[in-house]
Amino acid sequence: MPALKLHLPPSPDILQSMTPQDWQTVTQAEPLVAARWMEAAAVLGSADAQAIAGQWLLDGHGQPRNADAARASFLKAAQQAHPMGMNMAGRCFENGWGGDVDYFAAANWYRQAAHAGLDAAMYNYANLLAAGMGVAQDDAAALEWYRHAAARGHAKSMTKIGYFYEDGRVVARDLNAAFVWFEGGATGGDFRGQFNYATLLAQRGDLQAALHWLRKVPATATAAYQRQAGQRLLDSSYPEIRSIGESMLQKAA
Repeated sequence: MPALKLHLPPSPDILQSMTPQDWQTVTQAEPLVAARWMEAAAVLGSADAQAIAGQWLLDGHGQPRNADAARASFLKAAQQAHPMGMNMAGRCFENGWGGDVDYFAAANWYRQAAHAGLDAAMYNYANLLAAGMGVAQDDAAALEWYRHAAARGHAKSMTKIGYFYEDGRVVARDLNAAFVWFEGGATGGDFRGQFNYATLLAQRGDLQAALHWLRKVPATATAAYQRQAGQRLLDSSYPEIRSIGESMLQKAA
């Protein structure tokens, strides 16, 4: 295929022959040029382009942020059974991006994307099952979907499974199993996994390893989580851990 010419609008033939490398070329291009090209591709009906354009509209990539247009773009992709389009349509309905909150619609799109094999959707659907939002509350089904996502390497789902073993929900309480699942979440980059793994390491007396993981938490944790975690760390018997807690609270303030 000839090199893409992003200063020209795409054609149906070009879209039909796009390779992963071609899509990467577009996504790495200058944002304004890339956004115009992607919108043109979305208008032509490309589900991939509709999903990417929706994300860029949410993020303000190459254009002003527009949550209403983002939701509409995701829905176009979702209606073509595009897994990420379905998942992001669900996120729009769950979070009220570009319209009203509708947990039932969110669960519907997450469920479809989960059955299509998307690990992020499995996680999102499991969260609604665990909370009973848009669907009947069902911890056992939630755990099953977390396991499906974790089997695909989804770090946040590994952390969630750790909570089940730590709390003894659905499964027998097993802190060793929780330790292993939190480790998986931590090494996968989930800040909640990092915090919980560090907590269990400290309880086992491995202070240096606990400090290593706690120092990673602020890099990706939300301000709300840092306030919560920081407050918990202030109760530690280790002054080094209390110091990290104080740093988290200061950063989140």
